[in-house]
Amino acid sequence: MSDHSFLSAWREQSLGRRLFLRVSAASAASVTLVAAGCSTSTPEPTAVDPYQLTLPAGDPGLLYYAYFLALTQAALYQKVTDTPPADLTAAERVIFADLRDHEVIYRETIKYVIDPTGATVLLPTDFAINLTSFTLTTRAGVLAAAQLLEDLTAAAYPTILPLFTSANIPQRTLLLKISSVQARHAATVRDLLTPGSFASSDVVENTGALAGQLRTKTPTEVMTAFAPYFAPYVITVANLAVPV
Repeated sequence: MSDHSFLSAWREQSLGRRLFLRVSAASAASVTLVAAGCSTSTPEPTAVDPYQLTLPAGDPGLLYYAYFLALTQAALYQKVTDTPPADLTAAERVIFADLRDHEVIYRETIKYVIDPTGATVLLPTDFAINLTSFTLTTRAGVLAAAQLLEDLTAAAYPTILPLFTSANIPQRTLLLKISSVQARHAATVRDLLTPGSFASSDVVENTGALAGQLRTKTPTEVMTAFAPYFAPYVITVANLAVPV
């Protein structure tokens, strides 16, 4: 059920507009130079990086952001359930199968919300989640990978939920429900790796007005941590900047 599709039409249109604007600007500059008696040579347009994917601003970008999180987690859990390490217990294999099912549902649900026709949620044909930085041949390696992704995802949702416009309350409500389950995923995985660590100081604030609450991360922080899993592609979230 893995879906490595994303937004090729949107990407091509976006890149096409950028290139058109660059060429148009260059042409206008050439006309000015001719009128002034200067050189009419047109500068070469700056090449567009084919491996850069820029998420759109606003609610669509927030949905794509959540989509990439689910896409990555689903890929990890699918890999684990397909080829589980020998020392992963039978009970733990059932848990990972449940985690896989949840993330596939989130991935497909968010994809549907972005576009019910599925026409615009298209990734480049060679896009694939890169899991080579993880050690998935041992129980410890699998749990460490799962904890990393779950902690990051749990920390991502509280930051983006308030950014949705009031017109998209249903979308925000959907992601709020997913956020709640993601926090439970993180707690479950942490407890498997280190019993009782689900509220450890590295994920929960210990002092100040936010003591006892989950530590959150901005889209830039989360996508920087996720970057190795998208290589060679680079996903830019500058349009999702959180107001200071």
